[in-house]
Amino acid sequence: MIENVVTGYTVISDVALITLDKIPNDIRTVSEIFSSIAKHEINVDMIAQSPSYSGVVNISFSIPSKDLSKAIATLAKFKKDIPQLRLDVDSNNTKVSVFGEGMRNIPGVAANLFTILASNDIDIKLVTTSEIDISYLVSGKDEQKAIEAITKEFKL
Repeated sequence: MIENVVTGYTVISDVALITLDKIPNDIRTVSEIFSSIAKHEINVDMIAQSPSYSGVVNISFSIPSKDLSKAIATLAKFKKDIPQLRLDVDSNNTKVSVFGEGMRNIPGVAANLFTILASNDIDIKLVTTSEIDISYLVSGKDEQKAIEAITKEFKL
């Protein structure tokens, strides 16, 4: 255990994961997609983009599940200009974020968290990080198990 590195956590339930597959690697297109989502007052949280491969990228992001139908309708409009675009939706997820100032200078926190989740058979759907926090999107059914494992490991 890496003591006193993780000093807290937050949990957000009822989160949907959207993955846009085969978006042209063009920042204008990505900008239009996120601008359209924002125009419909949908709050985007976790965002991960794959490196470009054969001129396309994949982008995954999370939103509140209550906004899912509005997001799908908004994103479907892009199929006209991007025929190869594929939209994958995964609802009923939970975002668990751990944080602590000590994470900035201590290596191995992410590895420790991956190990904790793996040893509890908790699959990770999306992960984002900063210098002082790591956020994991897990299935809603694993929410309590993830919280218990993290609080036990870091004595929170």
